[in-house]
Amino acid sequence: MNLFKIFISAFLINNVVLMRFLALCPFIGMSADEDKAAGMGLAVAFVTVLAACVTWPVYHFILFPLGLVFLQLLVFILVIASLVQLVEFYLKKTAPALYGSMGIYLALITTNCAILAVTLDAISNGYNFIESLIFAIGVALGFLVSLLLLAGIRRRIKTSPIPAFLKGTPILFVTAALLSMAFMGFSGLVK
Repeated sequence: MNLFKIFISAFLINNVVLMRFLALCPFIGMSADEDKAAGMGLAVAFVTVLAACVTWPVYHFILFPLGLVFLQLLVFILVIASLVQLVEFYLKKTAPALYGSMGIYLALITTNCAILAVTLDAISNGYNFIESLIFAIGVALGFLVSLLLLAGIRRRIKTSPIPAFLKGTPILFVTAALLSMAFMGFSGLVK
């Protein structure tokens, strides 16, 4: 498959948050502020790309040849958890304010279903290593963009006149639904 098609499909057409509805917890929880959204998006992007780089060879050179494919889910979760710990240590040392502002959401990257979905989708789609890497980058950037879009919209919502019955969570979900519908427009972009 063409690398550009893989990227565009992962980034826009099958956006992990807005079209596949994965990783909604950090999408809603970390989009209140653009800086926090960018920090979370970059942390998830880093872990996503690294997870794809590590799990592809683990599957193809260890699990599959040894007939241990049934351990795939367990091994991939352990790899992702290890990578999140690395990100956590790095942020704690280099950006303590960002580390503190992320709170529980940083630890939740470990259980972020979008990261696990990338690793499993790359294997099930039969991508080679480069295709898996491009797919992971597309998914990661799609997550980052959707998070930043919602953060920007939430900033505007704070100053907008909203009916009382829609304030708070209801308008947030209406906004997310409208963003999702807007991303449906990309569905015919690549055939």
